[in-house]
Amino acid sequence: MAIRARLSTMMFLEFFVWGAWYTTVAVYMAAEGLGDLTHWPYTVNPVAAIVAPFFLGLVADRYFAAQNVFGVLHLLGGVFMLAAPSLIGNPTIFILALLAYNLCYMPTLGLSNTIAFEQLEDQEKEFPIIRVFGTIGWIIAGLSISFVLSPVLGVTAEATAWPLYMTGVGSIILGLFSFTLPNTPPVAKGQPVSVASIAGVDAFRQLASRPFFVFLAASLLICIPLAAYYNFTQLFLEATGFENIAATQSLGQVSEVAFMLLMPLLFVRWGVKWMLAAGMFAWVVRYALFALAAPEAVTWMIVGGILIHGICYDFFFVTGQIYVEKKSTPAVRGQAQGLLVLVTYGVGMLIGAQVAGAVYNSFLAGRGTLPLAEWTQFWWIPAVFAAVVLVLFIFLFNDRVDRSEVTTVEPAADAPSASLTPATEAAVPAIS
Repeated sequence: MAIRARLSTMMFLEFFVWGAWYTTVAVYMAAEGLGDLTHWPYTVNPVAAIVAPFFLGLVADRYFAAQNVFGVLHLLGGVFMLAAPSLIGNPTIFILALLAYNLCYMPTLGLSNTIAFEQLEDQEKEFPIIRVFGTIGWIIAGLSISFVLSPVLGVTAEATAWPLYMTGVGSIILGLFSFTLPNTPPVAKGQPVSVASIAGVDAFRQLASRPFFVFLAASLLICIPLAAYYNFTQLFLEATGFENIAATQSLGQVSEVAFMLLMPLLFVRWGVKWMLAAGMFAWVVRYALFALAAPEAVTWMIVGGILIHGICYDFFFVTGQIYVEKKSTPAVRGQAQGLLVLVTYGVGMLIGAQVAGAVYNSFLAGRGTLPLAEWTQFWWIPAVFAAVVLVLFIFLFNDRVDRSEVTTVEPAADAPSASLTPATEAAVPAIS
């Protein structure tokens, strides 16, 4: 199999297994009577995102070939995920099994990029084509669950353990496939390393300025309401009568690709500040649409809220990655991107998952489901929170980068890890 075909297959499977469980696990847990604990899978995921750069920088980059570490982690992760449904009767052990899976999975996001970058001669032109297969994999996972598994099972597949089994089997297949990938030796073998460098301390010192602090604070704060989307949209779709939940949510990834194509044109016209602001404003609009749609379950509003995912993700998170890239020097560029990952998909999502879970449980108040009227109240909270962050950002942020240099953007771009080593200069990517 040609190298590009193998790399594309790797990316497809990498995001297929993530999309299969991430957009369904809350529905499954609610069906098993754990509706008040659905925020925990979205808590252990950012915990693993925080750990991943340290694992990559301290271990994977220095001692083992990337494809071997990638394969072993997916094999272990597959075993943990296959075991998880049998543990659902003990919620604590079930969540720990998901934590173990995520600790195996999250480092593979960076490793997949490492393997791809090492094999491509023209990374800027070839990598976006390879990486877009990851987004396709996420979409296919959702479509498969809704339109293949559900008809075969005769029930709503999202409410069963089958998406988790799909993830486990897919992980094992990917793990075995990984050993057929081209050899990618540890490029940082023998290089000195420090925890401070992996944590992005050097980058933080170099970039220290009021605009950067405002950007970093806004990035952290906007991830708090973001966590509510990933956790509770699937439960909201179920409550409003949607049957094909996973497939419906995959519309967001379709829009992600479409809006990515518009980004270079808009970036030249709007610049960093207003691209970031547009992304945050889209979060306000999304949650407002959900809130307004809830009482009567207005389909077009709910679908519209999902379809603007491309603006929410691309305009804020990809623009943020571009901003950090342009403000950094080559010496700390990897650290700076890793710092952004730790702040957003680590700390921000971790706080957001716990806050969103606490708010949802306060509305739930021991009941099995949340009435539609109360979904309205629930969604207004992240809408207002995101609006406050947006207003503060507009008034406090004032910085510029050279717009003329921003001509291309990867579809579903990846945020680098915190390590300075080449192998981890593109680690934990933003959630599709």
